[in-house]
Amino acid sequence: MAKIYVTSVPVDNQDKALDFYTRILGFIKKKDVPLGEHKWLTVVSPEEQSGVELLLEPMGFEPAKTYQKALKEAGIPYTSFAVDNVDKEYQRLLDLGVEFSMAPTEAGTVKIAMLDDTCGNYIQLMQEL
Repeated sequence: MAKIYVTSVPVDNQDKALDFYTRILGFIKKKDVPLGEHKWLTVVSPEEQSGVELLLEPMGFEPAKTYQKALKEAGIPYTSFAVDNVDKEYQRLLDLGVEFSMAPTEAGTVKIAMLDDTCGNYIQLMQEL
């Protein structure tokens, strides 16, 4: 049976993305392997360091750039991260200067908020209620 090993989020600048995803969101750098002008750069949750890796994927493919831009213009998050308390995380991130396109909002059995990752994406934070 297969299991998820890595998933990715497209970023316009890998170094800027690494700073945001580690210093602001709290992930830990897992892999940083040079590959020509880019690198295989992944982060993981500090709570699941051997879990699924998030690849900060450079935007070198024009159709991917179009897709990323269309999602953001439509207000659609590229991906979603689980948090224990959306309200608390929202306030923590606001205090760090993070911009949100959606404040914490109940949506059925979850509470969600949506932030700008400064690298071309909206990211949804989700708390199960």
